[in-house]
Amino acid sequence: MPPPNPPVGLTLENAGFTAAGRVILSDLTLSLTEQRIGIIGRNGSGKTSLLRLLSGLVAPATGTVRVDGLDPARDRKAILSRLGILFQNPDHQIIFPTVAEELSFGLHQQGMAKPAAKAAMRAMLAQHGRSHWEDRPVTALSQGQRHFLCLLSLLAMKPATILLDEPFAGLDLPTQSRLTRTFDALPQRLILITHDPAALARYDRVIWLEQGRIRADGPPTTILPDFTTEMTRLGEVDADTDLSD
Repeated sequence: MPPPNPPVGLTLENAGFTAAGRVILSDLTLSLTEQRIGIIGRNGSGKTSLLRLLSGLVAPATGTVRVDGLDPARDRKAILSRLGILFQNPDHQIIFPTVAEELSFGLHQQGMAKPAAKAAMRAMLAQHGRSHWEDRPVTALSQGQRHFLCLLSLLAMKPATILLDEPFAGLDLPTQSRLTRTFDALPQRLILITHDPAALARYDRVIWLEQGRIRADGPPTTILPDFTTEMTRLGEVDADTDLSD
């Protein structure tokens, strides 16, 4: 049972994660309370693993992870209204054949009766000018449209925090622009993984991961110039030579 007055936000205390005997994340202690938080780092630095840890998709090998005082790996149903994750590839997230079924699934998980879930699903589509999608097969949607459907499925459940794993990857510029406007207007806390420092210029906080540890943590005006300088330096040499097999 959650504490009567749980802390608001996401916290990690000496959290670590190991996969196939390999340490992916180690000694992470963070309190994530800001409205806009960015996570940057090279490929293989542990960014996506951190989001999976925060969302409860994997449990920490060491330490603790809490979302508003709850253990996301154990309190799965309670977490639904507190936290959602938008994966980089929508096909890793969509599980139902039609838009209506996909949008309604999370609402059913939250205990909403079928008539109420149907009404909420239709209201969500109408709010975003997508009422004509209701009976459409998911396979008839473009990648950008499927990505947007995944976002609508999350928003329907009204989580307090949304985790975004490279949400613009593989999308054309107009779709990226539309998604950016949507993200900017959301009242939820956003935690965004990106390789684009410019996307985080107006964020409250940026965390730089390197080899599963925090290299730097602070405002974008402090972190992003150092990150850009280091990535430029690595680009001028054989940038893969320092990565382990």
